[in-house]
Amino acid sequence: MSKELRIIFLGTPDFAAASLKKLVENQVNIVAVVTAPDKPKGRGKKLGMSAVKEYALEAGLPVLQPPNLKSADFLEKLKNFKADLQIVVAFRMLPVSVWDMPPLGTFNLHASLLPQYRGAAPINWAIMNGETQTGITTFFLKHEIDTGEIIFQESEPIHPEDNVGSLYVRLMEKGADLVLKTVNAIANENYPQLPQNTDLELKPAPKIFKEDCRIEWEQPSHEVLNFIRGLSPYPAAWSEMDGKTVKIFEAKESSMGTNKPAGEFYSDGKTYLRVNTKSGTLDVLDLQLEGKKRMPVADFLRGYQFNS
Repeated sequence: MSKELRIIFLGTPDFAAASLKKLVENQVNIVAVVTAPDKPKGRGKKLGMSAVKEYALEAGLPVLQPPNLKSADFLEKLKNFKADLQIVVAFRMLPVSVWDMPPLGTFNLHASLLPQYRGAAPINWAIMNGETQTGITTFFLKHEIDTGEIIFQESEPIHPEDNVGSLYVRLMEKGADLVLKTVNAIANENYPQLPQNTDLELKPAPKIFKEDCRIEWEQPSHEVLNFIRGLSPYPAAWSEMDGKTVKIFEAKESSMGTNKPAGEFYSDGKTYLRVNTKSGTLDVLDLQLEGKKRMPVADFLRGYQFNS
């Protein structure tokens, strides 16, 4: 059973911490946790620990934070734990010397229905592309990223009102359950290993950089809305208004359009902030001007002199 397996868990953010917590609460034998080194956080730049480290320390688990996953010192420490299995959730790319170490292998939780949306940002890209369904997958690691044999998958609908934040939470919770299910199946030696179907037209999910988040207002309204939803609340879609960067977290279609060019913001200074797209008009509902706090549009307009 899973209580008898010696397992090492590798992960960093709260998405991973939820899976670790689920395993510990179900008496799975986690012998060590590997997470990212502490990093400066906030304005004071004080060192802050990852969500996985915070929970691991609360649970009394040994924690390793290697700056270099290929270092002989780290590999020796890892080997000394004599793990049967390793689990990876939201962690960086592992060298073969790490993922190939345990006899039962290393499996990963990925926030998409593989082989679709391989890459670092599957939740963002699924929403940005207007998908109505996504899911989670556990699979064994191999050389090429996100390509290993599938163990289990579960689908999850993407609702019209979803953004990355809401979908992230649901996939995090569902993912924790799937990780536990996978561990138990491996412990019972009763689990599938299905090759990924690459005959499909695959949609990638590469890492997203700031320049990728700039809104192209010349796109149709529904595509712009999907783009905003797929980047909200982080890293956030942005544009320029009066020469300043403005992040937009929420918008909706408006029936009150004008003949202004796409991408030009306009407002009555009190109740609405609008911008045209290729196919219509959007009302901005939630935004953040550079140097200011995020706020609803009504609060924003009370303190902003709009140049129209």
